[in-house]
Amino acid sequence: MTTQLIAAHGLKMHFPQRSGRLFAPKVHLHAVDGVDLEIAPGEALGLVGESGCGKSTLSRLICRLLDPTEGRIELEGDDITAGSAARFGRSPARRMVQMVFQDPTESLNPRFTVFDLIADPARTLLPKESAGALRRRVEDAADAVSLPHTLLQRFPHQLSGGQKARVGIARALVVEPRLIVLDEPTSALDVSVQATVLQLLDKLRRERGIAMLFVSHDLNVVRLLCQRIAVMYLGLVVEQGTTEEVYHRPAHPYTQALLSAIPNLRGRKGERIKLEGDPQSPFNPPPDRCRFAGRCPVEQPDCTRAAPQLLGHVGSQLVRCFHPVSAAAD
Repeated sequence: MTTQLIAAHGLKMHFPQRSGRLFAPKVHLHAVDGVDLEIAPGEALGLVGESGCGKSTLSRLICRLLDPTEGRIELEGDDITAGSAARFGRSPARRMVQMVFQDPTESLNPRFTVFDLIADPARTLLPKESAGALRRRVEDAADAVSLPHTLLQRFPHQLSGGQKARVGIARALVVEPRLIVLDEPTSALDVSVQATVLQLLDKLRRERGIAMLFVSHDLNVVRLLCQRIAVMYLGLVVEQGTTEEVYHRPAHPYTQALLSAIPNLRGRKGERIKLEGDPQSPFNPPPDRCRFAGRCPVEQPDCTRAAPQLLGHVGSQLVRCFHPVSAAAD
């Protein structure tokens, strides 16, 4: 028996790229490059990092929308990467992992009514369900996200941004999943609407025991919703720990730089950490050096001679750094 709902082991996603030259060596974009990740039932894990670090690719791998180059994903102990993503989409396990996409407008078919948008996953994954049972299922999902039944016959262009976000969440809930992967679901919403959607997600997690992988650029949003945080940089998880540990005792220099950029109305303790230099290329990155080398403010000679591993630091924190920083954050 496993205590983890879902676990990724050595997960890699390398996209081949055309070099444009005859007989040139093959070039691969290392979007995800050996990630180990676990999410317990009813837990919200926040995945943060700058644009291009691999967050969205990792979330699609976890949701089995992509076939990994290497590694495996276990769902309640069963390897769900044994077959292709297309095969998984037709399996009974598909309903256990659902996704809420980033843009609530672009992810909704404009030709479908709200009822059909929410019902679509159930029609695909529960084909033997009667029309009456399907309607009750859709109405229950709408009730769970506080979406009035009067809106079920409307089309997406007749809804507000917050209502569209609720439709996206209801569509994921309709098949009663165990894990919901949320790819920046509040980034296109106003701040007041963001707060409402976050409260809704937290309520669903607590009341229904649904686990969540929450991908976001907004560190304050992650802090409010998630119990644990994983920080990504150039395809790798560089730090992982509880929300308390990562926010108050960040150990990786990159995590410290991210946290120093958060606006603080009470006044910041210390200056914002500015990362100088250029980031390394994600195309065939050298395996024998730290990915953060060249930008790291605490870089040492050994950082360019070997690649650090993700190791235990303090408490439950894991850090991928030869010289972790122990300073407390505000």
